[in-house]
Formats: sequence, structure tokens, C-alpha cells
Amino acid sequence: MKTLVMKFGGTSVGSIDAIKNVIQIVRQARRDGVEQIAVVVSAMSGVTDKLKTGVLGAEAGATDTIQQVGQTLREKHETVLRTLGGDDIELALAEINSMIDDYVRFCDSVSVLGEATPRALDYTMGLGERISARQIAAVLRAADVPAQAVDATHMIVTDDRFQNAAPLMDQTRRRVREIIPPIFKAGEVAVITGFVGATEQGINTTLGRGASDYTAAIVAACLEECDELWIWTDVDGVMSADPRVAPEASTIDVLSYREVSELAYYGAKVLHPKTISPVLEAGISIRVKNTFNPEHPGTLIVPNGDARTGQLFKAVTAVRDVGLVTVEGKGMLGVPGIAARTFGAVARTGTNVLLISQASSEQSICFMVPMGSVQTVVDTLTAEFDREIDRRDIDRIAALAPLTIITVVGAGILYMRGIAAKIFAAVADAGVNVIAIAQGSSECGISFAVSAEEGDAAVRAIHALTK
Repeated sequence: MKTLVMKFGGTSVGSIDAIKNVIQIVRQARRDGVEQIAVVVSAMSGVTDKLKTGVLGAEAGATDTIQQVGQTLREKHETVLRTLGGDDIELALAEINSMIDDYVRFCDSVSVLGEATPRALDYTMGLGERISARQIAAVLRAADVPAQAVDATHMIVTDDRFQNAAPLMDQTRRRVREIIPPIFKAGEVAVITGFVGATEQGINTTLGRGASDYTAAIVAACLEECDELWIWTDVDGVMSADPRVAPEASTIDVLSYREVSELAYYGAKVLHPKTISPVLEAGISIRVKNTFNPEHPGTLIVPNGDARTGQLFKAVTAVRDVGLVTVEGKGMLGVPGIAARTFGAVARTGTNVLLISQASSEQSICFMVPMGSVQTVVDTLTAEFDREIDRRDIDRIAALAPLTIITVVGAGILYMRGIAAKIFAAVADAGVNVIAIAQGSSECGISFAVSAEEGDAAVRAIHALTK
């Protein structure tokens, strides 16, 4: 292996012992002959939440909160550097303290204005990653591993959708290839800030909460050549179910991109849902590994898995705290444009639709959205169809919540006769009522909705089929 991109999440850089593991992992990769290593880091666990608390406190006029957050950040990172740092510790500390000073001054400005805009939040919430990159680079150098911190704001070029920016890949690719190869040529590890980017005008953005995986995927895809992307987290890979719900859950050895995309979208926390797209186009494999158990092989995610494995399915996952919205009426039959207007109205609210089910009679459309958006969606649809409701073409727009979406994932589902019967028989035997069902033609997943109280029982009943 010549080039490797590794991403370390918040728990992987969240303590002195965890960071010691990071150092050992990077050193071992170099001993194993990996010539070029890029490390993408998240903020230390808890730091992003602290930063947000400070900004929102400033918005509310709580100036004491700003100072408290600043002091907590100084102490947290100084402890790490004084324990693990080397000769350049004072330089690294001075740079980090200067960043924290800027943060405090910015929060003071927010306090005066009384408003924390999405742009203001993006400016401040990426500070944890910027500090973390400098901290990890410093402790690597102290361990005789040459390393250089790189701000992704200089490389990841995005649009201006603050809080959830999208990368502009052509510009980003040029920047990555300008900045990273000279670091590799100098024999250094590039330590890159996750989560953050910047517009073409240089205004700081973020890629969405938890998106350091996405940053690592973008970097891997933009390099001239990358052998693999390793996502280091605090579990041994992608699990067949949440072990807190199904204690017998185990690590999955191999997944295809399509399978892991379904899992990431429907509740699995191991990968950010957007991670797959950049590396899929580049044909790069991903490995999910445990920082605290690095000898475990983890889960290998490959572009094309073998669908006909003979395995019933690979995993079952759950999305909780969702609601089912139904648009129903006898007058909808044969009327063109009802579905388009429905989902156009939902899109205007900025709500993500998780599941759609429509009867062939065309007399009802039902779909699932996060709980926090249910009332907004119902109100918007009621306004959209006020005339149709008056004419009784639409009888009702209603919501049912809270519910849980259960998704069964496996690339071979399409090829196995009777798999749906086995799944729903197991659910029925567990006394669980199915409220709505959706299955696409992609062969990877079957999704259905159950009551919130019955979600765990459904997961356990289905997972038992894998024994």
C-alpha cells in the first residue's frame, strides 16, 4: 500500500490514552511500508458541543458562558500537549490559544448583536477540528513522526449552504493536489481538519454534523491515487444490529457500497451517509476499524459485493423518532400532480423524507419524516391543498407518531424467494404490528414502520433469523 487516508473520530482523539493509540496506529502504518499517509481528525469528543454552547450562550447574552467555554478548551488541550508534546509544545499551545482568543472575541460580537446566524455558527463550530489537527500533528512530531497540520478550509471548496455545505469537487480536487503531495514528498504525515470547508470567497462552512468521514472520503477521492480509506472509530466495524438492542450482534466482515449506504441512511452510526459517494466514483475501498482494538480486522467496504452469498441478509437497523404523514382522499384518484405538489411542499420546509409508500389505488400517499418536522409538514400540506380539502377531493392530512423505521439490509434480498415472508412472519410472531412497508428495486433493503414501543422487539426478532 502506497497511499492511505485515515480518519479518527471524536472518541479516537478524545483522551490522552486514545491519542496514544492514534500515534501507535500511524507509526505502525509507516513501519508497514505505507509511504504517504493523510490523517483526517475530528474535534476531541465534547468540544463541538461546547463551542455551540458558547455561541448560543452569547446569543442569549450569557457572557459568563463564553469565558467558561474558552477556559475549558484551553485546559483540555493544554493537558494533552503537556503530557504528549515535544520540543515545539509552546509554539503549538500559542497557536491554539490564539484560536481560542479569536473564538471568545467572536462570541463577544455575537453577544452584542444578539444573533447567531448559520454563517456565524459555521465560523465557530469548526474550531475544534482546527485545534485537533494542530494537536495531533504536534504529538506525532513528539513521537518522531514528521507531521504537518492542514486546514481543510484551504482545500475543501464548498457552496454557501452554511451548516450543511456541499463540496465543489473540481475546485477541491485542484486544491488537494496542490497542497497534499508536497507534504508527502517531504516525508510528512498530513493531518487535516475534518468537518470544515470554505466557499470560493474563503468564508468558513461546515459539511454537516459528524461529517469528518465525508471530509476523509473527499480527500481520498481527490488524491492522484489512494489505496484505501480507513475510518477509525470506537467499535470493531459495522455491526449486524445495535448490540444494545440485540446483544448477539456481530461485526460484518464485508459489505458492498450499496449495502453500507442503506445502513448509513437508515440509522447505522458508523459512517456518515455522504461518505460513500466520493470514494465510489474513485473505486476506493473503505475499512472501518476500532482505535481501541486495532488488531481487529474490522469491516471492509468494497465497491461491488457479491449479492448471491446465500446469506439471508446482513444487518437490521432502526431509525427512531419519526412520524408517518398521510394525504388521503377519494378525489385524488387519477388526478395528476398530487404527488408532485405533496413532495414539493415538503421540500420547501427543508424536511428529509425517509420512506414513501403509496397504494396503487392512488387514494392515499404516506411518507415518513423526522418527529421534529411532522407538524410543520402537516401545516404546510394543509395550506397547499386548502382548495382540494374544501372540495373534499382530499379528505384528510394526518400524522401518526412516534414511530420507528426498521430496515433489513443485504445485497442478496432480491435473489432470495420468500425473504419478505420470513421477515414479516418473525415480526408477527413477536407480536409487532407493521404500519407501512416500502421496498425499492435496488435489492438491498426492505423498510417498514412500527410503533416506537415495538421497535426493539422487531429488531431482535429479525436479527434472530441470522443465527
